[in-house]
Amino acid sequence: MHWMERFNFKISSNSIGLKCVFVLVAVLILRALLLPSIPGLVGRAEWGNIVYIRNDSQSGIAVRQDNKFLEVPQIVWGLNNQKIAFARACLTARMLNRTLLMPSLSASLFYKEIDLLQPISFDKVFQFQKFNELCNGFVRLGRYSDLSNPTQVLELQKGNGRKWTLERDLEQLREHSKGKFDNYQVIRIIGKNPFLWHDHWPVRDYAKVFECLVLVDEFTNEADRVVSRIRAVSLQPLPYVAVHMRVEIDWMIHCKKLEQRLNTNQICSSKDEIIQRVANIEGLKTPAVVYLAVADKLLRNSSVLEGWGEGFLPFEKKKLGVEGIYSKYPYLIQSAIDYEVCLRADIFVGNSFSTFSSLIVLERTQKMIKKGESGTNNITWPSYAYNIKGESNGPKRWITNMSDLNLQAISYGTTHISS
Repeated sequence: MHWMERFNFKISSNSIGLKCVFVLVAVLILRALLLPSIPGLVGRAEWGNIVYIRNDSQSGIAVRQDNKFLEVPQIVWGLNNQKIAFARACLTARMLNRTLLMPSLSASLFYKEIDLLQPISFDKVFQFQKFNELCNGFVRLGRYSDLSNPTQVLELQKGNGRKWTLERDLEQLREHSKGKFDNYQVIRIIGKNPFLWHDHWPVRDYAKVFECLVLVDEFTNEADRVVSRIRAVSLQPLPYVAVHMRVEIDWMIHCKKLEQRLNTNQICSSKDEIIQRVANIEGLKTPAVVYLAVADKLLRNSSVLEGWGEGFLPFEKKKLGVEGIYSKYPYLIQSAIDYEVCLRADIFVGNSFSTFSSLIVLERTQKMIKKGESGTNNITWPSYAYNIKGESNGPKRWITNMSDLNLQAISYGTTHISS
């Protein structure tokens, strides 16, 4: 009987132990699922009105679904500077754990005459709902109609001058992401255009925002028309090479000054140099159609079509017969259509100091990565920089370094491009 009692006691003790183990395992599993405290773990968990995102770039950042917003100044300059500024505003809102109020873009291209900037709402250019769908859980856009108390605003002055460092800017953002500042429904940043804000985010975070930018149907359809016209210029299917030909008056003035300041000769390229390097692209089969993406109104003359050798069929908007498509839109939309046309090209050739060219290469690199291609065998989406000499006196092969810790190279240009 004594032996049986001991046996029953052991069974009972083991049962309690097993139950404790099961409870402990269950708690650990729930903790792993619900808490974003493990660095580097990719995943998503919803908790109340907060969506916690776990990724390698910013572990544990929370994207609110409640009514806390960030407001930024009107976004200005060229299309792709505006896209960078918009992405920087989105990532700032993400760091502050807020929704970005849909900003105003600029339809015209003026650098100093702020009163001449034609504001255009974000959703007149890019699809608002599509953006939130594609960027769900990463960043979020809101409308001013979402505000329940428009007067509950905190104005935040971004620092300026040499004493305002990257570290001070980051400290300011961290400070305003918690505590008493959380009581304000809106934080309104005043001062600098977001393009000029300090950069705290890796290229892959910018790339995620750019992937969520989809043109409204009207402009996508216009780009379809232009691409169809390019494809139809010959009786047989031919590859088309899109060349972002920076030879306009404003660019040549800017790039000469930049070369002097950086003590280099690898920024400006003449029309003849561009033609020669495109002709020397290794493996390029001719005949080939060449679409010249150029700001026609800023050209000194229309000689960009001259000098192309045998086997190349050069076209710009007028010769292609699509000038009417572009002329009915402001500068921003013309640039957006050209961007799509270059993005879809069989081969893209641009300038590594141009944000237009840089963002196209970034998107083409993303497409290449998703298709499983590497830098040495990127057959589907090859890109080149004509301002840097590559193999066989051709342009340098160009792939975006997606592991860069900031967007410096893309924002301001570089001669150090991946290949």
